[in-house]
Amino acid sequence: MIDLRDRDAPARIDRACRDHGFFSVTGHGIDPGLFERLLSASAEFFALPEEEKGEIAMPRGGRAWRGWFPLAGELTSGVPDRKEGIYFGREGTAGDPLPLHGPNLFPGHPADLRPSVLAALDAFTALGHRLMALLALGLGLDEDAFARDLTADPTILFRIFHYPPMTTTDGAGDWGVAEHTDYGLLTLLLQDASGGLQVRTAGEWQDVPPVPGALVCNLGDMLERLTEGRYRSTPHRVRSPEGAGRISCPFFFDPGWDAEVQPLPLPDPAPGDRVERWDDDDPLAWDGPYGAYLLSRVAKVFPDLFDDVV
Repeated sequence: MIDLRDRDAPARIDRACRDHGFFSVTGHGIDPGLFERLLSASAEFFALPEEEKGEIAMPRGGRAWRGWFPLAGELTSGVPDRKEGIYFGREGTAGDPLPLHGPNLFPGHPADLRPSVLAALDAFTALGHRLMALLALGLGLDEDAFARDLTADPTILFRIFHYPPMTTTDGAGDWGVAEHTDYGLLTLLLQDASGGLQVRTAGEWQDVPPVPGALVCNLGDMLERLTEGRYRSTPHRVRSPEGAGRISCPFFFDPGWDAEVQPLPLPDPAPGDRVERWDDDDPLAWDGPYGAYLLSRVAKVFPDLFDDVV
């Protein structure tokens, strides 16, 4: 657990990124009341009948890739997840030519979901910039090393997921979401008190229990590429809950859509013992703009929808 108000926060973050690929933060300055409103409004939405939730179904969002998807509607490594969710992003305008850009879809009920999501987008974006500045300092770079180019106009994505209690008849996989890594730079995760998140570090799976007011930070593929493996893109998964549902809200702070992610000129040698990936992929081998990398990944998440809108 790292308190961002501490003077040694950059060094502690650097060590956590090298050793584990994830860390949890307090002292981030985001109002805990916002977390409570967001989780409460989300629980209220997911309790609605599917017909009402379907009024903001993802096909209605078109190329913006926004809206609700049902249980088992998302794939991880080709396996249906045992979760439903809503996709959001930076609020945009209709007709944006870029995939994954445009207006969000909000339900009429609960009324507090829209303002809570928009406030969270602003708060998490500001925190993403702050954390990237601390990462830069930990790497021995200028504080604004990333903000000058890579994250001057970051790609912002936000999800709210609901994991219903474990059953044997819903047709989804054994896990709420199977082993995977995130695609970009940083994932900031708000989770309720249910638990279930696990990360693979040092070859073993470890539980990441929720701490009130804290946010879990996972590192993504592009941060591993940026640092040539010094920082680790964290394999993680979610165990389906028993007895009660689980709600989590991951926020993805990623490179600009057209940004080329190139390795940094870091003084220390890159490590040779990178984390073995379940998919045998290698983020360090990617060459091209981040938007193309992101599209190559989301094409596997909703393949039918992807073919329709991209």
